[in-house]
Amino acid sequence: MSGTGIEVRGAMKPGYETILTQEALGFLAMLHRRFEPTRRALLAAREDRQRWIDRGNTLDFPPETRAVRDGGWQIKGTPADLQDRRVEITGPVDRKMVINALNSGAKCFMACFEDATAPTWENMVDGQVNLRDAAHGTISLEDKGKTYKLNEKTAVLIARPRGWHLPEAHVLIDGERLAGAFFDFGLYFFHNARALLAKGSGPYFYLPKMEDYLEARLWNQVFIQAESVLGLPLGTIKATVLIETLPAAYQADEILFELRDHIVALNCGRWDYIFSFIKTYRNDESKVLPDRAAVNMTVPFMAEYAAHVVRTCHRRGAHAMGGMSAFIPVKNHAAANDKAFAAVRADKEREATLGHDGTWVAHPGLVPVALEVFDRLMTGPNQLDKLPPGTADAAALSKPSDGPKTKAGFDMNVNVGIGYIAAWLRGQGAVPLHNMMEDAATAEISRTQLWQWRVTGQVLDSGESVDAALVEKSIGEQLAVWKAEVGDNFFAAGKYDEAAALFRALVLADRLEPFLTLPAYERYFAPA
Repeated sequence: MSGTGIEVRGAMKPGYETILTQEALGFLAMLHRRFEPTRRALLAAREDRQRWIDRGNTLDFPPETRAVRDGGWQIKGTPADLQDRRVEITGPVDRKMVINALNSGAKCFMACFEDATAPTWENMVDGQVNLRDAAHGTISLEDKGKTYKLNEKTAVLIARPRGWHLPEAHVLIDGERLAGAFFDFGLYFFHNARALLAKGSGPYFYLPKMEDYLEARLWNQVFIQAESVLGLPLGTIKATVLIETLPAAYQADEILFELRDHIVALNCGRWDYIFSFIKTYRNDESKVLPDRAAVNMTVPFMAEYAAHVVRTCHRRGAHAMGGMSAFIPVKNHAAANDKAFAAVRADKEREATLGHDGTWVAHPGLVPVALEVFDRLMTGPNQLDKLPPGTADAAALSKPSDGPKTKAGFDMNVNVGIGYIAAWLRGQGAVPLHNMMEDAATAEISRTQLWQWRVTGQVLDSGESVDAALVEKSIGEQLAVWKAEVGDNFFAAGKYDEAAALFRALVLADRLEPFLTLPAYERYFAPA
């Protein structure tokens, strides 16, 4: 757009002009010019906090916000179509997934521009086209002789933009990259807010990866500005915040308070939370976690986290959403399928009993399983009146669990890390691996855990020391496993060698990268 300071560097494919309109790009430019300096300052503050922790300090509830935690305030309120969220399905923004998820029987569908979608230019803009059509009720698809279209009754649509840290390098404003968060939020809100309101819903969002209440304050300011520009009342936008970083758990009250005009819920984003725990205490030998498979929601620090989120939400009139059970149906293997369904059922029974008002599943086939549990254990649309016993315990939130550190767990981290990154480089963000639906959080846990085990000199139960040689050996072995599984042809074209090179570099780096998607994006998806 000559003379406007707006440059689109991505290809303008047919249909993109209906999303990247002059007016919509102007809206994105407004967000960038008004809020980009604050976003950058907040990202710098993250680095300052991490350096402080690296010096041996431990997280606690902030003393300067005690009045917020002790106050009797409540959130503004929750729209009718978000009162019952007992089962939500999540997934990427590709067209078939959007239709199938909206038709799945779940109460809500979280359409993810973040960890479940590889951020290619085409994925990001196609996703906006797909959600625009879904919001307006016109989405359909012809694929392999089959027609996909919306049922009369569908799930409530909620969009998840990218976190504050991720860029959208294909759009420059005044020569600067646009934040992925502004791109995803801005286009979805600008094109769909009025259409969603007209049919009795609204512009609803899931907000990821925040680390403190000032980051929540920025989102609130963005919402107020966006509502003002479109002439919509304050509080039209409704948000659910994922408590998926360890620092955010210590500021759950404050995050609700900053967004109190716009927020309706917090969600326990368990997999990213484990990743964040490892990343936060990266250099602390006393806080090293065991095998990834041994860190579930029943270990003490994770159970404390879930109870803390439920207590905090229900005190403030907000929903407390449970997290993702990554199991998916297993075709042609009855015993494995029964085991997966039993694991999901047990997980959802734990959440409903604790007091969660709903939960996540990753596959339409598991919606009935989760619905049965919440229908049985939660008699109303939610259970906001239920408070788990106990009080917030700062030390318990940072106390790691005990458990084994095995060679099998080490190798599984390598296998899954390579397998997920390879799929991500092929443009897939949500990937079935070993009968689990994985997103970027899985690879993040895998590579940060191996980095930490190496840097802190951990010894596996087998007696093997975790060092560069063991990492190299396992990468070679797991590449061979993948080659045997997918075949020579797909292995050669499937980016497994590139994935292994990236995984190796991340695990053996002197400095822990905050997010693997940042260097991967620069190398593979950003325009030259």
